[in-house]
Amino acid sequence: MRPMPTEFDPSAVFDAHLAAEFVAQDIDATMATMADTPYLTHVPVLTGGYGRDQVRDFYSRYFIGHWPPDTAITPISRTIGQGRVVDEFILRFTHDREMPAILPGVKPTGRPVELPHVVIMGIVDGKVRYEHIYWDQASLLVQVGLLDPARLPVSGAEQAARLCDPTLPSNTLIHSISEKDQGDGRLGPSR
Repeated sequence: MRPMPTEFDPSAVFDAHLAAEFVAQDIDATMATMADTPYLTHVPVLTGGYGRDQVRDFYSRYFIGHWPPDTAITPISRTIGQGRVVDEFILRFTHDREMPAILPGVKPTGRPVELPHVVIMGIVDGKVRYEHIYWDQASLLVQVGLLDPARLPVSGAEQAARLCDPTLPSNTLIHSISEKDQGDGRLGPSR
């Protein structure tokens, strides 16, 4: 069965949306890429909104203009099909300002961040209907210094490095935790 022809390129819709958010930093341009009743969910922290008013409010109050000037996106992969675009990328920035969309209530730490993301963007009639955005919040918290990975099975920028270079070592957490916790074999606070 052949796919139905479309009058728009889903990849171009995705790219136009990101350009409006991150390059132009223009709320009207961002909303122009979106369907009549869009929704947005940053899954790890449940920020976003439902409907044009909530999504616009989220973008204007918490997202657009809240990204550090050195914010960069490095693509890893893109899959297009079934009315959606799935993008995997590394988001890099220096945490030099409050970022309520991804770090609500966290003051700037000045630390560099390299964070893998997956965005699932649903597209209907050439407009963004929804965005489901995923990242590892523990990795983000490690990188900004709010979570100590010493006794937890979490990692920081190593995630992004491994995705960019698959020849880097695997299983390092297994080995480091095994070596650190020869005692009772459990993670967590010491008794």
